[in-house]
Amino acid sequence: MAGRGTPATALLVKQRIAHTLHSYEHDPRHDSYGLEAAQALGIAPERVFKTLVAEVDGALAVGVVPVTTQLDLKALAAALGGKKAKMAAVPDAERATGYVAGGISPLGQKKRLPLVLDDSAQGFETIFCSAGRRGLEVELAAADLATLTKAVLAPIAAA
Repeated sequence: MAGRGTPATALLVKQRIAHTLHSYEHDPRHDSYGLEAAQALGIAPERVFKTLVAEVDGALAVGVVPVTTQLDLKALAAALGGKKAKMAAVPDAERATGYVAGGISPLGQKKRLPLVLDDSAQGFETIFCSAGRRGLEVELAAADLATLTKAVLAPIAAA
């Protein structure tokens, strides 16, 4: 695993959380990082979650939803007790998390942001999310992800 570690993987190891890393060759021409991961790894796309950074009432927050869905900004705001949400600018998201777009992990972010995990994650024994780099996914129990990130579980995904 030399040279492959990220803040996300370091956190998982430090906290002794059971997880499995899955890597694949990222194709920069692919439109969707999450769907690419599902296809490359041969897993149901509903189990692959994307990490999206938004602004809720002017403060950055994170929504984690299945790659087959969109983030419901109104639901995200409500889950965090806010009124209004909009997607964050990519440079702001990258600066706050320490990751590049397409590789933003909900784990090991530079600045701990409020995080909401879509409640559909509870329907799977394990889920997949970015391990902090394009082409690297981590598989772990949704409950472990929620505990590590102090996540709020709420229905924030929209079709």
